[in-house]
Amino acid sequence: MEEKKVVLGINEKPKPAQWLLLSIQHLFAMFGATVLVPALTGMSPAVALISSGIGTLVFIAITKGKVPSYLGSSFAFINPIIAVKALELDPSSGVGVGSFLVGSFLVGVTYSVVALIISRAGTNWLMKLLPPVVVGPVIMVIGLGLSATAVNMSTNNPAGEYDLTYVLIGLVTLTITILTAIFTRGFLSVIPVLVGIVGGYIFSIIMGVVDLQPVIAANWIELPPFQIPFVDYTPSFTWRIVLMMVPVAIVPIAEHIGHQLVLSKVVGKDLIKDPGLDRSMLGDGVATMIASAIGGPPSTTYGENIGVLAITRAFSVYLFVGAAVFAILFGFCGKIAVLLATIPTPVMGGVSILLFGIIASSGLRMLVENKVDFSRKRNLIIASVILVIGIGGAAIHIGKMFSLEGMALASIIGVVLNQVLPGKQVVDFDEMFKE
Repeated sequence: MEEKKVVLGINEKPKPAQWLLLSIQHLFAMFGATVLVPALTGMSPAVALISSGIGTLVFIAITKGKVPSYLGSSFAFINPIIAVKALELDPSSGVGVGSFLVGSFLVGVTYSVVALIISRAGTNWLMKLLPPVVVGPVIMVIGLGLSATAVNMSTNNPAGEYDLTYVLIGLVTLTITILTAIFTRGFLSVIPVLVGIVGGYIFSIIMGVVDLQPVIAANWIELPPFQIPFVDYTPSFTWRIVLMMVPVAIVPIAEHIGHQLVLSKVVGKDLIKDPGLDRSMLGDGVATMIASAIGGPPSTTYGENIGVLAITRAFSVYLFVGAAVFAILFGFCGKIAVLLATIPTPVMGGVSILLFGIIASSGLRMLVENKVDFSRKRNLIIASVILVIGIGGAAIHIGKMFSLEGMALASIIGVVLNQVLPGKQVVDFDEMFKE
């Protein structure tokens, strides 16, 4: 089959109208997922939009304009952020206000350290540390661990009571999202989450659970609620926060590698070698550190926008610059910020049922595509232990300052088991992903 013609090369500047429309298209592709993460974690969607825009611009600069990618909010850190914020409310925990942002900053530092090691030692060490038999189950833990959150948001009202109206809104939202994903073609098939949120929101208005007065009263231009260290809070370092958040970086690091490999195939250039995985990983790390410095969630490259690239064949990084600028402008628009705040929880719950399920399924897909053999006791043990410890919420507490639990504990145990159990198979990075 003949390959479709490239509409815009990576460094090709689009015409003004083309630039505007295609940039807005990328904005739509990332919008639903980017605002969903802060909505679930109690952070500001407006700040998340701004941090994603700034992070994308920084990423493009660090990768020398050679990697067309958009950086949005990472789903991997939803549970860790919620857990840390809960500790911040407990005076006896020893965890200070804003510690989740300190943890996010350390995640960015972790990405940067990994980038430095890649630049010196290459990439094969990563595959030895994070093979599919470890990463796949950890990804499944992320999705399945959040499943109760999605169901509660779809069924319970703000008082925590079962509400049939909320159930109906959640089901309608989920149905719209599924139908969009299955039966639409082209660009719409890439943004089912956004379509589902819009459809669920309209249905919520019809059901009378949305108050639009705050949107009408809001200012067009408004300063978002940034959280600046040493201004809004005093950063405090505890090993408990490090152990709750940093090990989870295993997942977005593996996700980042996968995205760069897929993107390389889409654009027809080996981005792993030029500008290099070390540069793209560093871009992700710096973007995450910047996000944490203003109150935003950790960043990751978005597969949704890679899907848009594959459909449009317009690879220009200028489109991502445009989308980033629009995201920043949207973040400073008071009416948009308030509009996002009025989205009912069952709408977010409805799309989350599908999204969190897809996250879990993508972990299973990684195991299947990499032909992980579960007839081997070694693989069966590693995956089983990761799943039960991660989903079961196992924890190790030593005093009040040291805690390792849930997904972070499961990730570390998975890595250790893979290293110490006999029969480890050495996988070459290049051979594993060779077409």
